[in-house]
Amino acid sequence: MTKNTCCFIGHRKISETEDLKIRLWNLIEDLILNQNVCTFLFGSKSGFNSLCEDVLIKAKEKYPHIKRVYVRAEFPHIDEQYKKYLLQFCDDTYFPEKLINAQRSSYIKRNYEMIDKSDFCVFYFNEQHAPTTRKSGTKVALDYAIKKNKIIYNLADK
Repeated sequence: MTKNTCCFIGHRKISETEDLKIRLWNLIEDLILNQNVCTFLFGSKSGFNSLCEDVLIKAKEKYPHIKRVYVRAEFPHIDEQYKKYLLQFCDDTYFPEKLINAQRSSYIKRNYEMIDKSDFCVFYFNEQHAPTTRKSGTKVALDYAIKKNKIIYNLADK
């Protein structure tokens, strides 16, 4: 059995509906059961990431073999107390070395890291939720995943 990996990337603000939660649960369950996905990577600072984290906590109860990994874009070095706090919500956490000194581009580079390590990418990208004052980090990540020929699911699409 191969150990496939999936990452989650989405907007800071989303329309969190019951339908979206159900579709996310069904997709995660399908990835686990039919694609042998064991590792799920997620970041922070978005409503979509928070939703994915919540659904993964429930999935972990049903599928204890899965691994939830929080990929940090901040705090290259954390103390044991903070790590213990983080491990309440995930099974592991790390800060990619290539993010050191990344400054403003740390979230973009973190997303690239997650995409590079993943076979499957679950997005929540919707033009209506994209920022109007700057380029959408979610759109940048989606374009990168397309360029890398990843298997992509966009839960903003119905």
